[in-house]
Amino acid sequence: MRIAVIGGTGLIGSPVVTDLNAAGHEAVPHSKSTGVGVISGQGLDEAVAGADVVVNLTNSPTFDEASPAFFQTSMDNLLAAAHKGGVGHFVILSIVGADQVPELDYYKAKVLQEQILAAGPVPYSIVRATQFMEFMDAVMSWTADDDTVRLPATPIQPIASKDVANAVAQVAAGAPLNSIRNIAGPEIFSLDELGRITLSHKGDNRTVVTDPTAGMFAAVKGDVLTDEHAHLAPTRYTDWLS
Repeated sequence: MRIAVIGGTGLIGSPVVTDLNAAGHEAVPHSKSTGVGVISGQGLDEAVAGADVVVNLTNSPTFDEASPAFFQTSMDNLLAAAHKGGVGHFVILSIVGADQVPELDYYKAKVLQEQILAAGPVPYSIVRATQFMEFMDAVMSWTADDDTVRLPATPIQPIASKDVANAVAQVAAGAPLNSIRNIAGPEIFSLDELGRITLSHKGDNRTVVTDPTAGMFAAVKGDVLTDEHAHLAPTRYTDWLS
């Protein structure tokens, strides 16, 4: 199949393209660097022309109240181009539990993206992933100082980005789900525990302080960012750290 991967040069997009091409498909990456603009609409018709599948892995440049407008405009533009081009399958990547955290603007924006896709004119699949292992350093940096890292005990089920890319590629190469598929890492940790494991592995002597008010994940209630019944990826966090 010919597959247009929009946002195909990023953390997930690049390995998605590699995985699809290795499986015998013709996956073509598109991004700002290749002259494709999902907000301006520049180059979209050309990017999806002749494609059997469109995978949209573009992301809002901010995680704040501006993010819904990004997903509204980008999805409207991409779906119009995909419909015009006769695309038969449209895939996006979202977040496990996104609809359970309305306090976070970015999560609300991802739910909006899902809703636009589901209501659109093209058969679709939504892959929801748990938190990426690669983001742990950034999460800790939000509430860190020279001596401590403050983290809530929010349950997290971290997944390696390579496993996310593999799952997205598999869904893209299959028939449209017209629904959601959850994918997750094989283990559940509290976020503060995950911080301690990470710092210990790096030889970082800072102390993790459990703080239910610290950082973005303080807004998360219960274990909604985990899913024991999801399609479980193979990579364990300590193996990934190594």
